Amino acid sequence: MSTVGVSANRMEIMQIAKAVAEEKAIDRSIVIEAMQEAIEKAAKSRYGQEHDIRALIDTETGEQTLWRVQTVVADEELEDPAQQIALSEAVKLDSDLELGSEIKEELPPFDFGRVAAQTAKQVIMQKVRDAERQRQFDEYKDREGEVINGIVKRVEYGHVIVDLGRAEGIIRRNDGIPRENFQPNDRVRAYLYKVSREIKGPQIFLSRAHPDFMIKLFAAEVPEVYEGVIEIKSCARDPGSRAKIGVLSNDSSIDPVGACVGMRGARVQAVVGELSGEKIDIIPWNYDDATFIVNALQPAEVSKVVLDEDEHRVEVVVADDQFPLAIGRRGQNVRLASQLTGWQIDLVTESDDSERYQQDFQRRTELFMTALDADETLAQLLASEGFETVEDIAYIGAEDFMQIEGFDEDVAAEIQERAREYLQKLAEAQNAKRLELGVEDAVMELDGMTPGFAVKLGENDVKSVDDVAGLVPDDLTGWRENGPDGKPVWQEGILKKGEMRKDDAQLFIMKARVLAGWIEPEALEQLEAEMAAETVAEEMDLSEEERALLALGELGKGGEDDGAEVEVSDEDIMAELEGLDLDELMEGGDEAAEDQ
Repeated sequence: MSTVGVSANRMEIMQIAKAVAEEKAIDRSIVIEAMQEAIEKAAKSRYGQEHDIRALIDTETGEQTLWRVQTVVADEELEDPAQQIALSEAVKLDSDLELGSEIKEELPPFDFGRVAAQTAKQVIMQKVRDAERQRQFDEYKDREGEVINGIVKRVEYGHVIVDLGRAEGIIRRNDGIPRENFQPNDRVRAYLYKVSREIKGPQIFLSRAHPDFMIKLFAAEVPEVYEGVIEIKSCARDPGSRAKIGVLSNDSSIDPVGACVGMRGARVQAVVGELSGEKIDIIPWNYDDATFIVNALQPAEVSKVVLDEDEHRVEVVVADDQFPLAIGRRGQNVRLASQLTGWQIDLVTESDDSERYQQDFQRRTELFMTALDADETLAQLLASEGFETVEDIAYIGAEDFMQIEGFDEDVAAEIQERAREYLQKLAEAQNAKRLELGVEDAVMELDGMTPGFAVKLGENDVKSVDDVAGLVPDDLTGWRENGPDGKPVWQEGILKKGEMRKDDAQLFIMKARVLAGWIEPEALEQLEAEMAAETVAEEMDLSEEERALLALGELGKGGEDDGAEVEVSDEDIMAELEGLDLDELMEGGDEAAEDQ
């Protein structure tokens, strides 16, 4: 064997490799591979870059060996004599050689020059650095979502560089708590929320402002949270100022708010201390959205809550003297409550709500006076009974009408007759306007179409079935988009807000596409089946797994008797669900899939 001439002896090389591996917390074999690569590169500089030169360092003795390698190829395929050798020449050296075999020629020892030594050093350093970066990434990539401790190394332009021991993390300016100052060598706790692979090494992003940081701190201070007896369902923070958390107890004997507060506030104060005095409101979670929203707006007292589930907005009415408390300083209380609940909260004072009600009451009174040719007293009575439109009066059951004090059968019949006459005249006028606008008669054949609806379509240049088929649900119902100030602004559709739900609009458009011949009726039937299944799921409050099974037709399948269809009621489906073991069913489905 030949020995490569280097300045360090064999044992010193092994000791260096071991020391570097321990310092960088990487495997020693990686350091040795880097040394071999450095020797190979230096040898190529000495003997020529065109050669295939390989080095080997014995991991036990430190002995180094260097070869030039040539691959045996057919005579006619010889292209690179430096790395290939013809078969006819190879068999002269060794008759056992065949195509694809390798011939190794030991090279004589050589001394590293200054340039070669510098190059070798750079190769080793780069290899070790890459291995260290990979080790850091592998070590921290699975720790996302943990709270980790570190020591402040330095502060640069508001960004805090944290020494984590084997790596460095960064708390960016917007991930820190405002007005919180760190000095070098300060100990710090932070939430690891992201590890990204970068060219210069993995970037470990830490945060002290992340909502999950507060949740993890409570899990550390409150045993019931750590054990899962108490759940922190949501958290909203204004870092360094105020926060709200929604808590739910899975044990009826344990008060979730009291457990998180602790004896004399010890538990919550420990979290407050870690967060530089950030005030924390602990809110009892409730599965009823309206109740949870009322709780989230504490300490303000709420008078009334009106939910708009389609828009996921809620109107909250508070007393005039409670309005500033509900808003909070700079809108902080309502903003945190909105983040905590996931609902867009619109606050209204009782005086504004009363004024708006009076205006609506007056509008309905005037409508009924005009439509029914009635005096103001009768119109006000109808408005106060909750009638919103003339249609409500025209088509309500006569027995319901006569429950109004002072109404008998004759009065009810007379009022309803007047209402129907008004609606008929209105429909005739709207139909005439529809024809004037050029809306085709075929549009009137669509399910749910009325003359008034057709007029609105015509005013928006939707005049044929093809025009209706080309709409999207938002065109009918309206939509929200960000305004110049970044806040969502409602954009009116063809219909007024609330006149049609989005799923109904989608069904209406799909029917138009079937009528126009754009799609097959089967696509409409599939959509109707999906919507019906979703409605049943909502009414029965099914889980995601149960919804999936219902959509697949696994739930509520009726038996067959001589090919006759069997109708299954919601009660039958519910009874079937009560005895259904979803885990077992899903496992069974997996096994069946494997068998197939």
